[in-house]
Amino acid sequence: MRVGVMYRCVRPPEELRDFARRVEELGYDELWVVEDCFFAGAISTAAVAASVTERITIGIGILPAVLRNPALAAMELANLERLFPGRFIPGFGHGVTDWMRQIGALPPSQLAALRETIDVVRRLLAGETVTTDGKYVHFDNVKLDYPPAAVPPIVSGVRSEKSLKLSGEVANGTLLAELATPTYQRWARGHIDAGRAAAGRTDEHQLITFAHFDLDPARTNARLETATSLSYRSPFQLDDEALADRVRALVESTGGPAELAEALPDEALAQLAIAGSADDCVTGILALVESGSDSVVFVPPKDPDLALVQLDRAATEVLPNVR
Repeated sequence: MRVGVMYRCVRPPEELRDFARRVEELGYDELWVVEDCFFAGAISTAAVAASVTERITIGIGILPAVLRNPALAAMELANLERLFPGRFIPGFGHGVTDWMRQIGALPPSQLAALRETIDVVRRLLAGETVTTDGKYVHFDNVKLDYPPAAVPPIVSGVRSEKSLKLSGEVANGTLLAELATPTYQRWARGHIDAGRAAAGRTDEHQLITFAHFDLDPARTNARLETATSLSYRSPFQLDDEALADRVRALVESTGGPAELAEALPDEALAQLAIAGSADDCVTGILALVESGSDSVVFVPPKDPDLALVQLDRAATEVLPNVR
């Protein structure tokens, strides 16, 4: 299994270089960059991160399929792969619906847009000449002049049943966002595997899990971060349905993330985040691995100084015990 770290999009771009170097020095396997509207673009962010490091894998999680033409996406990814071979995991997803609508890019069928984007990007990266007239992608004799020597694994960042099945059909892996508990992962893997079976796929399919991380027995940051994610009505599952119903009732009845954070049961937080003492964090990581994660990606606290303190400690107190 691998352990990665997210460079949060709320941090300014000029802090990226030092952060990327430090994460690599500490021995983490992956650095994931984010493309949320309207922060820094993930392609340029990934290029900078790769340019100041030597070993670490750079994950792009995720590129909204409808935000750029798939030909341009393939051109950019081919460029990255040729300049830094073997160091990228590009991810595509639907993008946040409200944001895609805000920029006039929401397609009639998000599933079709994602399917067609991943398909033609992979084919272009493989050096193929692509002509297609789909619901979303319309190409006439398109071919990259500089395809990479090898096609990087393409993952999809999705949540719902239909999208997870699609990921199994067309992607090399699936990225699960924050709140992906072990119970949710097992449920997601079932739908992914159904898609793989329908497509006759027998190759490896990676599961990458983002998780709020807080190496602090008080779990203060994890509580607020988890409560904020829950307040966005993000889907989640717990191993106890009665506990899950209790948390859903709290989401509906409390007056915002701060109040919800105070009321969130400890037993729910233990599944929804990797938080607490070093032993608690090891237990949380191993639970995700046992339920299918190939890579666990820490989403550190927003405070940059606190984030580095916790990542430094985790490198010696947590990583050796999960590898």
